[in-house]
Amino acid sequence: MSEHDHLIAMLNRLKLTALRDQLDSLIDEAGRRELTIREALALFCEREIARRDQRRIDMGFGLARFPFVRDLAGFDFAAQPSLDKAQIREIASGGFIANGEAVLFLGPPGVGKTHLAVAIGQEAIVAGYSVLFSPAAALVAQLAKAHADGRLEERLLHYAKPKLLIVDELGYLPFEPDAVHLFFQLVFRRYEKGAMLVTSNRAVGEWSNVFGDPVVATAILDRLLHHCHVVTIRGDSYRLRRLDRPPPERRNRGAVPRSFRVFGAAE
Repeated sequence: MSEHDHLIAMLNRLKLTALRDQLDSLIDEAGRRELTIREALALFCEREIARRDQRRIDMGFGLARFPFVRDLAGFDFAAQPSLDKAQIREIASGGFIANGEAVLFLGPPGVGKTHLAVAIGQEAIVAGYSVLFSPAAALVAQLAKAHADGRLEERLLHYAKPKLLIVDELGYLPFEPDAVHLFFQLVFRRYEKGAMLVTSNRAVGEWSNVFGDPVVATAILDRLLHHCHVVTIRGDSYRLRRLDRPPPERRNRGAVPRSFRVFGAAE
């Protein structure tokens, strides 16, 4: 076995795949820059870490099931003067996730609630948190099906596991009587343990109508609002303002935007 093949074999055994794949180019770069052995080793480690971080982010985006790619840089804060940009950036920093708190984005359709939710979810993945996104109707339907199939515990664990659960469009459709109790079980599981971000077109005072049971609605709100950041967005719909504009470029579900690429990671 040649010296090169022996080195490749050792890198494979150590699972240093970035070094393995970029070995020749990294050695050439270190030589061109006249790096010391210590500096070259630091360069090699940086590239390996960057590759691993990028893979983690790519996997996190895929598992999150975002409906599209959005980031905070693409949000038009000027068009929504009711929003406090500093507050949104503070939320996006992830402190509420570390503390197992809740965030509510409330406002009429089209004002950017889902955009912000996805953008914050993407920031959370980059920061190292696990995230799951689900429309409220789909989440409740999954819980109801699991309950009917005798797999409710399994499905509750699925939704309780991520550090951040994003529930989108709560209130667009009313809950079935049994479904509200299932949703309460999920909120109870995550209370002070896992963060939740909920978007809704209904004010909190109207949630009893959504859930159809004032007692359960109070129990849900009691837990969500205990440690909660409530953001109310007022303004016109983005979609209505953009009817006459050309459609934006579409991206594949789960794709990682360039702004979330790790510097130094191999493409």
